[in-house]
Amino acid sequence: MNQTVKPADGKLGIMVVGCGAVATTFFTGVLMARKGLAKPIGSITQYDKIRVGAGKEKKYLKYGDIVPLAQLSDIVFGTWDVYPQNAYQAAVYAEVLQQKDIDPVRDELEKIVPMKAAFDKNFAKRLDGDNVKNVKTRWEMTEALREDIRQFKKANDVSRVVVIWAASTEIYVPVYMPVHGSIESLEKAMKENDVEHIAPSMCYAYAALSEGAPFIMGAPNTTVDIPAMWQLAEKTGMPIAGKDFKTGQTLVKSGFAPIIGTRCLGLSGWFSTNILGNRDGLVLDEPANFHTKEVSKLSTLETILDPEEQPDLYTDYFHKVRINYYPPRNDNKEGWDNIDIFGWMGYPMQIKINFLCRDSILAAPLLLDLCLLSDLAARAGKHGIQRFLSFFLKSPMHDYTQGEKPVNNLYQQYTMLKNAIREMGGYLPDEEID
Repeated sequence: MNQTVKPADGKLGIMVVGCGAVATTFFTGVLMARKGLAKPIGSITQYDKIRVGAGKEKKYLKYGDIVPLAQLSDIVFGTWDVYPQNAYQAAVYAEVLQQKDIDPVRDELEKIVPMKAAFDKNFAKRLDGDNVKNVKTRWEMTEALREDIRQFKKANDVSRVVVIWAASTEIYVPVYMPVHGSIESLEKAMKENDVEHIAPSMCYAYAALSEGAPFIMGAPNTTVDIPAMWQLAEKTGMPIAGKDFKTGQTLVKSGFAPIIGTRCLGLSGWFSTNILGNRDGLVLDEPANFHTKEVSKLSTLETILDPEEQPDLYTDYFHKVRINYYPPRNDNKEGWDNIDIFGWMGYPMQIKINFLCRDSILAAPLLLDLCLLSDLAARAGKHGIQRFLSFFLKSPMHDYTQGEKPVNNLYQQYTMLKNAIREMGGYLPDEEID
């Protein structure tokens, strides 16, 4: 094993922004798994095996046998939310898990009580909670969050912290270089309380990185995908990842689009629609919030089926994404895809995919993997954008200021992930992405 990666000594604090359906499903699953009452299915770090070595030296190992991952038993949870209900009450309210799967860890869930959230109603008009910080400026908001992280570490005797966003999608904030271009301009705007360009999520990210905690953006918000945050991550030596957990429809898209591309079939159009009834669906029913999600979801196809690479096949396809708030479904999201393709001599064909998925059930293992792997990256001395975590995210972070294109092909992302684990484990990163 590679000795340059620091061991996972002590407890790992996982502080989640948002204590809704996704967060409580995550908490409950981890607590149940470590009691041996449930299995962490869907978690790559707990199940996947990677080949290391070649020839006679070849073997297939779990991630934890290649690199020093934190154990489930070492995790301590904290959270912020605009609603004051503890994690047990929130889990029951979310109606994702059955009572019988929550009650065995009720005592532990009741101890996870949300701290007051850094919140601005203008960024999520559909939310009405009053468990919010009373601060005058974005800078005060950030300072209050830093204090929360320090207090959490002290109170729970944790040696390391990871902060992950599992809260709602904020309204769309376009990148504005006079504010987002450098640490100095970002800090100045926070102190001047520039509420147009500084989203609350940026305050969480700034606070986390400044307190020596990796930050992961699980929604499509403009947060860490700005040069100021990249500079801060480099300055503090912390990893960042984001954005938007790749759970249902985009997972299908990033896995299915390569089939079309690999077979050199043409694409005329791809129409994606979702019906969703949980708090996420409620927030996304607001057009300004939906636009943030739309930009994230639309970005996947264009880098996999690239018109510049194959003008005959992908020049003029029509790509549409819709999300419809439909309360009866609650967390049981339904994603429909209608794909119009063409083949030999231009003859048309159709593919229909109907994914009846459970949003939080697919998201929970992603939170576990992203937190454990971000903690690993920090201990391996990796800082800034962690491209190897693209596998888990709808919008892989990339340096667009240098014209870099993100990798959205699921299989290429998986290769990047495996190579990073091999490298941190002291093995050669021996697979290439063409």
